[in-house]
Amino acid sequence: MARMHSRKKGKAGSRRPHGDKPAWTSYSDEEIAKLAQKIRKQGKDSSEIGMILRDTYGIASVRAITGKKIGDHLEAAGMKKEIPEDMMNLIKKLVMIQTHLERNRQDQTAKRGRLLTDSKIRRLEKYYKSSGRLAKEWKLDRKRLKMYLE
Repeated sequence: MARMHSRKKGKAGSRRPHGDKPAWTSYSDEEIAKLAQKIRKQGKDSSEIGMILRDTYGIASVRAITGKKIGDHLEAAGMKKEIPEDMMNLIKKLVMIQTHLERNRQDQTAKRGRLLTDSKIRRLEKYYKSSGRLAKEWKLDRKRLKMYLE
């Protein structure tokens, strides 16, 4: 089947090898959780925490070592954000498109991009409400989008 908003097909890509904890990693599960919490206190998101752990500390995959995702470690520590990271990134993108459209009202490509981003947000909202990560009464206020970014 084709992708949602492009005509591309396929699912090609490299895969991580299966196996236990890598031999070069000297960090325990508790140390990795503490590192993730320390980096979160600096204001970083889960994806940024993963990159910092990979580049600075040599931890290739937190999930391969501990068996839990970074978000699970942060949730256990009570440091999970109210709105999930991917939804927040889409909201930022929507704000950028809307500010562009205020200056360039005839940009049809940007109008289509706004529609596509809007539909992605709606689908994610529906998924997160059904899985319990967002409250059932949560609603994206389109008039005050910039409020979510603060």
